[in-house]
Amino acid sequence: MKKIIVLCLLGLSLACSQKVSDRYTIKSPDGNIAVTISIDSLGSLTYNLQCKDSLVLESSKLGLKLSEADFTTGLTIVGTSEVEKVKDIYQLKNEKREKCSYNAIKQRIDVKNQDGEMLSVVFQVSNDGLAFRYEINKYKNQSDSVIVENSGFNFPLSAKAWLHPQTDAHTGWNFDQPSYEQYYYTEVPVTTKAPYKAGWAFPALFKSAGNWVLISEADVDRNYCGSRLSTASPDAEFSIQFPQPMERTDSLAAVKPQITFPFVSPWRVIIVGQTLGTIVESSLITDVSKPCVLKDTTFIKPGKASWSWVLYKDDSTIYSTQKRFIDYASQMHWQYCLIDAFWDKKIGYEKIADLVAYANSRNVKIILWYNSAGSWNTTPLTPRNLMFDKAIRNKEFEKISKMGIAGVKVDFWGGDGQSMIAYYHDLIEDAAKYKLLVNTHGCTVPRGWSRTYPNLVAMEAVKGFEFCTFTQEGADMQAAHCAMLPFTRNVVGPMDFTPMCFSEIPNLKRNTSNAFEMALSVLFQSGIQHYAEVPEGMAKQPEFVKDFIKTLPSSWSDIKFIDGYPGKYVVIARKGNDKWYIAGINSTSEDLNLKFDISGFKQKKDAVIITDGKTNRDFRTENTNNNEVKLQVKPMGGFVIEL
Repeated sequence: MKKIIVLCLLGLSLACSQKVSDRYTIKSPDGNIAVTISIDSLGSLTYNLQCKDSLVLESSKLGLKLSEADFTTGLTIVGTSEVEKVKDIYQLKNEKREKCSYNAIKQRIDVKNQDGEMLSVVFQVSNDGLAFRYEINKYKNQSDSVIVENSGFNFPLSAKAWLHPQTDAHTGWNFDQPSYEQYYYTEVPVTTKAPYKAGWAFPALFKSAGNWVLISEADVDRNYCGSRLSTASPDAEFSIQFPQPMERTDSLAAVKPQITFPFVSPWRVIIVGQTLGTIVESSLITDVSKPCVLKDTTFIKPGKASWSWVLYKDDSTIYSTQKRFIDYASQMHWQYCLIDAFWDKKIGYEKIADLVAYANSRNVKIILWYNSAGSWNTTPLTPRNLMFDKAIRNKEFEKISKMGIAGVKVDFWGGDGQSMIAYYHDLIEDAAKYKLLVNTHGCTVPRGWSRTYPNLVAMEAVKGFEFCTFTQEGADMQAAHCAMLPFTRNVVGPMDFTPMCFSEIPNLKRNTSNAFEMALSVLFQSGIQHYAEVPEGMAKQPEFVKDFIKTLPSSWSDIKFIDGYPGKYVVIARKGNDKWYIAGINSTSEDLNLKFDISGFKQKKDAVIITDGKTNRDFRTENTNNNEVKLQVKPMGGFVIEL
């Protein structure tokens, strides 16, 4: 009798230990961030997000709807994985930080729909945010398509937003949109409707319940499309929106995800913290992305580049001018010179080979521009039809690699449909085979690919400096726009804004000071930083300015946020060559009085400060051995400090 009772009690104990709950909470390693997952009254899987006991995201939807299975309602939690610790230490070549460390708490939640099909949602909670994605290991078919991703981001109505409009496909000059080249809406109500049907682009910044939140995505592979936030946010809940029908490589190619099993979706990434420093310094996008897949990375050299086109435009793409810009790069101790559109017609392969030989003698490498276009736009810039077809592309890569070309800038991409995402992966992988660096323009936003493919040194996906040369409106918007980007676009990956112009812009008024422009050389991060300034403009600058620019590191090993507010001002420190540099800009119409401590940067000598002089086209410099820096930054002005 006693034996039977013991067995019964043991069975009861096992049953209790295996009981599945309808509510789970996962906390970050430091306990400050918590995500709670549950099932609502409709059988929908939901989550909320807390930071230090403040509810940053209210009950937000989860789930997928496939063409032959619905995982959005009628769900039941049927199991979970064990809670486990995720630890990863890795190195990057072309990002904000060289040595990265990722620590998170991971748990998988398994749900079953009314037809018995299984879906898993994997959550990883780190000290700087949350990442989640979907997995399906077994399914009734070998393949299916994702019709809707139900992932939501439900903010309190009191939240404020900084949002980037996603332009509609096949609009703009020669149907070259979308290209992530708009200005952010700043500090708007979280219910603000996007101006275009395409929605709001990643990354999106929010202030919610006293915390800062940045939403984006990472590790988007060939099995999925790029996404964005929904055009509308009823009751302050955004959802994932897929690309428009025209965002594909041809009329038969995939836009929405066509998936096979086992299936893993991209990560939805939510960076969250009480200060903007958490946002600016976070490496969460690359933390959750695939490690490097390249066997050889020795050819990947970050650096600086001269570039004639941004101020001199198409007429500068001639042999003599490019030779002069090679000399300019060499004089400034920059590693690269970019030769832009129409080089195939105005210079030709034979003379390009001569320029490569000359550049090698000056310790400079050449990057060539290409049009990515297949049939999705009508841009006339050439070379035009050498990138899309794989066989033609590889033949071209082999040819220019043998010539000694270091990399390619590929422009005018066609959006975020699954077929276009696959095109990105294919081109970057093919380039690596021929030891070529890649810089994409008119393109999608970074999604962690620079970790997977470190030969991807830069992506535009920003309304860059060129727009300051097109219209006065662009020049007038530049200061506030530059003060937004360190909190948004540049958080998620290398950004080819092409900064730093001291020269006057033909037929337009540049409002930013020269010290403002100089600060951008530190504030903005890109694997290869292409500078807007031309030889004549640089020659007019003081020697201490030229010396500062000549000795800037080719890449950065660390970053620290010091002060700022999105769209108004920003102060950031970056480390390179075992030395810290601090830069700041003021985009407002009033003087900005700053005070900050630099004792933590362990300077061994006096700090050198370069800032605005008597006019906004002059500089002044001073040395200080004080641990506390006090600066008055003029309107549209800036500064740099070398420690």
